[in-house]
Order: sequence, then C-alpha cells, then structure tokens
Amino acid sequence: MSADKISILLVDDHGVVRNGIRLMLGTAQDIEVVGEAATAHDALQFANGHDVDVVLVDINLPDKSGLDLIKRLRTLKPKIAAVVLTAYPEETYALRAFKYGAAGYLNKNSSADVIIAAVRKAAAGGKYVTPETMERFAGMICGDKVGSHEALSDRELEVMKRLAEGESLVSIAEQLHLSPSTVTTYRARILGKMGMKSNAELTRYAIEHGLLG
Repeated sequence: MSADKISILLVDDHGVVRNGIRLMLGTAQDIEVVGEAATAHDALQFANGHDVDVVLVDINLPDKSGLDLIKRLRTLKPKIAAVVLTAYPEETYALRAFKYGAAGYLNKNSSADVIIAAVRKAAAGGKYVTPETMERFAGMICGDKVGSHEALSDRELEVMKRLAEGESLVSIAEQLHLSPSTVTTYRARILGKMGMKSNAELTRYAIEHGLLG
C-alpha cells in the first residue's frame, strides 16, 4: 500500500457487493482497498493486524450488527474511521450510527462519487452527512418528532424487530439468551415508548420504516 493512499477495509457478507464497491473505489487514485471481510469477527481480526484508515461496513452481518462492529472498532482502533454503507434508509439507522461513532452513513444506491467523497471526508477526520441525514438532525434540533424506534435501546430495538417479524416470546428469549419474563418486560417497555398496543402495530411500523430485511 502506498503511504499517500487512503487504505480501505470492505465489510459486507455479499462478495458481489464488495466487488462492486471495490470497482467504484478503484476509480480514485488516492484510495486503495487493502482488505475485505464477510463478518464482524474477520473485520476485527484484519483491522488488528493491518493499517486501515477507513472501514466501509454494512449493518447486516452474519455474526453481529455492523453498528456493534463500529462500537468495537472505536474502542480497539479509535483512529479508524467507519462509514456505514447499507440498504437501510437514513431514517432507520443513521442517527444511531453517528451516535456510535460512524463518520458517515450511505445507502447502497449511492453513486461512486458520493462514496469516494465520504471516504475522503472520513479519512480526513470529518463527518460525511447526506442531505437526508441532515434533515433528520435538523428535525431533532427543532424538536420535530422523529421515528419512535430511535428512542429504543439496542436491545429493545432487537426485540422489537423480532416481535415485528412474528417470533414468539419464547423463541426470542432463546435466541437472545434471556428469560421469557425479561422479554415480556422488554415488549411492554417497547410498546409504551412507541405508544402502541399490539405486535400488529409494531409490524406495520417496522415495515413502513424499513426495519425488516
């Protein structure tokens, strides 16, 4: 790797997606993809053993959320900048991603120019904020109501998504290593925070806000 180039680690569980991103980044002379990973575990291992300036990471990974990976990277390698590149729209996870230390949040339909600009901004220590995300931030500053799911904790959001997908309380408890009574408590807390009364309302909300995928 050239010392004057921005080194990139691509983290996405789909090889076709990684290849497409690599090709787009390859049009920039000052950017070099130095590694790829399909899981958060592999990404952490690579980041620990190599010099990486920016990690481009999807949210949906096989072993853990890309947001969890960002939090872990911020602890282990605080100099590495993370840019989320996902299919989820800005309203779904952008605010949460920036809260965890992301330097940018992009949708996978972003152009090569946008992705390259975000990488350069992140590598320089800045934040790349799209107009859509800026609108969300402006709404918060002005006191506008933002998506109710943004008020949920990570665990509450996970339980909410599983409830919306139709999983039973027992199944959720087993998958998340919780007791059924704890999941029941989470469900009551989620419904209360979101002003809803049933799982059907959660499902409708999750579909409308792109939380299922």
